[in-house]
Amino acid sequence: MAYLSRTMLWLQKRWHVFLAILIVLFAAWYYFFGRTASFGPTITVTPADFPEQVAVSGTVTAAKDVALGFAANGRISNTYARVGQHVEAGTVLAETENGDLAAALNQAEANLASLQTGSRPEQVAVAEAAVGSAQTALVSALQSAYTVSDDAVHNKIDAFFSNPRSNPKLTFTVANANLELTVESDRQAIEPVFASWAARIAKVTPATAADSVSASQSYLKQVMALLTDANAALNQSSPDQTTSASVLAAYTASIGVARANVNSAISALTAATSALDSAQKNLTLTEAGPTADAVAAQQAAVQAAQAALAKTRITAPFSGTVTRMDAKVGEIVSPTTSDISMQSDGVFQIETYIPEISIANIAPQDAATVTLDAYGPSVSFPAKVIMVDPAETMQNGVPTYKTTLSFLTPDARMRSGMTANVLITTAILPNAVVIPSGAVNTYQGKSYVSVVRGRVVVNTAVTLGPSPSLGEVQILSGLSSGDMLLLTPLPQNGVAR
Repeated sequence: MAYLSRTMLWLQKRWHVFLAILIVLFAAWYYFFGRTASFGPTITVTPADFPEQVAVSGTVTAAKDVALGFAANGRISNTYARVGQHVEAGTVLAETENGDLAAALNQAEANLASLQTGSRPEQVAVAEAAVGSAQTALVSALQSAYTVSDDAVHNKIDAFFSNPRSNPKLTFTVANANLELTVESDRQAIEPVFASWAARIAKVTPATAADSVSASQSYLKQVMALLTDANAALNQSSPDQTTSASVLAAYTASIGVARANVNSAISALTAATSALDSAQKNLTLTEAGPTADAVAAQQAAVQAAQAALAKTRITAPFSGTVTRMDAKVGEIVSPTTSDISMQSDGVFQIETYIPEISIANIAPQDAATVTLDAYGPSVSFPAKVIMVDPAETMQNGVPTYKTTLSFLTPDARMRSGMTANVLITTAILPNAVVIPSGAVNTYQGKSYVSVVRGRVVVNTAVTLGPSPSLGEVQILSGLSSGDMLLLTPLPQNGVAR
């Protein structure tokens, strides 16, 4: 009993020693068995399929946003839309004065309808009358060509020739002797031409008029040659004792009138010939009825008339909203100006510029996820790449490539001009180990991570692969499934226990 009392007294005097021993034992247990949580945040390695992604920013634009203008000069006669108005594709938004073109289109369409229904006797009769009228007009043109030419030679040129019909000699001196002989030879050669021409004109009838055109054109050519040479001779002549300056001036004026008259006769004959040819072709077409070629030709004429009329109108190329209307009634417009703008309905696009370091993996049809600053990162919209420009665009001295993405579905929340944050998926890394890039450190040029193994943290060397997306890195070797890593690696010489 006394022994027990002495023991208790000793323990009371040494209680602080036992307390210290207990504290040391607890600290040792915590260090070896409970300290893992103090290493900081960790991540467990889990191989999985990871997407390779490129993150960029861009701007929302309308899928179709166009500036429209007239294709031909004109004066605006009507406008049919206002800013903010929704219009369907094909709606006429404005037009210039086009009454004559509309009439031409109506005529072309009527002609086509007539061809397609076949020729009536009345149409044949009209076509025959047109041929007869054209033949009569051609006879008149042939006769006029002869009369004008006869006047040019026998009344105007012969005034400065002596013996013009038998032995023509110029009554003035020409500086160029060869030219003088040429003019005199031309005058002598043309006299029998008039005799032959007069005989032909006396026999011409509407039915035979076309047969005389070629010969008359040849005669006119000879007359013009004489007039041209005579004019050149007058230009190289000088007043002398027999011919004064005023006389030469009168000759020159007379030649000018003669040449103008003959030129007019040539033009009239050409026009009359063309008119007869056209009338005869029309008669042949009318008599033959609606052949496939004839219908096709008239259809082309209708299309040409439609195209001409279309140039006077601005039509909506797609369904959408009018965003600008500068066209005003009475204004003169030209093809070089834009008067109306439109923005399409439905799906919008995103335009972004991707640096060259990331563009190699971007291709059309790549899937993308888009968030808009207006709605925050929690609201996403699916999209896809539809075009990558082949040529670079320099931005701040850095080559970038314009890339266009299209939203997959329309959404009323989208607005042109919104800022978009785009995440483009370029590929999938199958069964890959991907960790945050901040979990990797380097020492002497080699990469390592801090692995928690049991109750010890060991810095382990790893081999890095490509970065599948911003803030992530692929581990090719050095880790196994289930490894626990510190998100903030220890220094290389800091192995914790």
